[in-house]
Amino acid sequence: MNSLFGHLILCSLICLGGAASAADQPNIILILADDMGPGEPSHAGGLIPTPALDQMANEGMQFNNAHTSSSVCTPTRYGILTGRYNWRSRLKKGVLSAADSPALMDPNRLSLPGFLQQSGYHTACIGKWHLGVDWVKAESDSHVADKAASGHKAQFGSWNIDYSQPFRNGPVDVGFDEAFFILSSLDMPPYVYLRNDRAEQVPTVERGFPHNEYNDFQRIGAAAEDFDASECLATWAEQSRSYIQRQASGSSDKPFFLYLPLTSPHTPVRPGKNFKGRYKQYSWYADFIAETDWVVEQVLDQLAASGIDDETLVIFTSDNGFAPYVEIPKMLAAGYHPSGDFRGSKGSLYEGGHRVPFLVRWPGKVSAGSTSETTVCTTDFLATFADILGEKESLPDDAAEDSFSFYPCMQGDRQPTRPQTIHHSISGKFAIRSGDWKLILATDGGGGWAGLSNQAKVVTPSQSVQLYNMADDPGETKNLEDAFPEKIDALVNELAKALAEGRTTPGEKQMNDGWPYLHQPTLDRFPQLAE
Repeated sequence: MNSLFGHLILCSLICLGGAASAADQPNIILILADDMGPGEPSHAGGLIPTPALDQMANEGMQFNNAHTSSSVCTPTRYGILTGRYNWRSRLKKGVLSAADSPALMDPNRLSLPGFLQQSGYHTACIGKWHLGVDWVKAESDSHVADKAASGHKAQFGSWNIDYSQPFRNGPVDVGFDEAFFILSSLDMPPYVYLRNDRAEQVPTVERGFPHNEYNDFQRIGAAAEDFDASECLATWAEQSRSYIQRQASGSSDKPFFLYLPLTSPHTPVRPGKNFKGRYKQYSWYADFIAETDWVVEQVLDQLAASGIDDETLVIFTSDNGFAPYVEIPKMLAAGYHPSGDFRGSKGSLYEGGHRVPFLVRWPGKVSAGSTSETTVCTTDFLATFADILGEKESLPDDAAEDSFSFYPCMQGDRQPTRPQTIHHSISGKFAIRSGDWKLILATDGGGGWAGLSNQAKVVTPSQSVQLYNMADDPGETKNLEDAFPEKIDALVNELAKALAEGRTTPGEKQMNDGWPYLHQPTLDRFPQLAE
């Protein structure tokens, strides 16, 4: 189905009364932490108190088997906003790192905010984007040469951009009514706030932010003179409270969707002035975790103050697991286990790379203090919100290709919602989980970075793949590659079908944006995975 035609049909159905009534349309807030592992909230055994996240767990549902579509940032965010596995996009591994990287989001594809917008919602994005925009380039190479001659280092393409001009294919071109954000991570230039379709200031200086207090690794690039990374979390909190106040004030009769992707606890570890030094016995990272939780508290407090707490669904999760390059030796020595009991961390196909905290709070609709063991994925938001609104069957074939509704789980159903879940590493390698079985198509660890210094050292020899029974071995310590060749074949065939069909949900076959990157040894053994 043509994308535009499908979207017109969806809009027509909504206008004809197919959408849920206003009383059935909750406000929706999706808060996304950046690099937070499943063991970091205090209710999950974390070392640092996280009272707001604990409140969400106590007053809502905790999903204990929640996963991201990728174990790194950009691709997971793509999956969240499209309901489509990230490796179907043009980005086959890694993240967008250059400031002038073309936008990854396609404005002709129905997105999560676009769907909600068509369903009568006002939509806003506040925080970290990291999906690229299409800038107007600087007039000529001489612009970059002039910057370089005056001491500027033209790193990451951040001086190739004409910041006085609006950009295209950012948040407001893919379904958000308004947006206030930064382009990428706080250690990736440009260091400037963006609003809707333009920079709030033209960068005039050059900065770089070290990862944390223990090293001086920097990504140097264009910056606004007054940009301060340590103020970002307070800014996101203030902007979020203001948005909720405006939407609840009666000036709009629309429900709202707030997408709040935070910049923490991702590097650079820069807690704000009210938090820096709070846990000086450990690390600035401990302060950063506390401030991240405080942003959640600010959102919950504003919902209560605005009298719309019971009308609002709030979800908290992360884009991937804990980043192993964050140096927190005192915290690790004190028993901090950011990946919980799971192997690995950010970037990896082991559970620590893509298993994340996942909390759902909806007073009166989701049972307080409840848990779910059902597997859910961050591609599932589009189908879930459509299900809540009674619009799931109206989604066109060329949207939400890998999105499965977990709304039944929120109502207490314990049946599986996904036939399988496909995981992707920073290096573009694959894993697939179906039932109790997980197959990793890699021999070199988990296809990403090494684990943490205080994790148990595990060696799982492998000839070409790794196979684990997650029910018996959640720590992924026993590779069953030689014992169950038929299970390997079955899982590879499931993956091959998912690749070839362009979707894992029922519907017409769709096209990937190019074939996923598969390593030659994998293709040699499993030719069915080739294009």
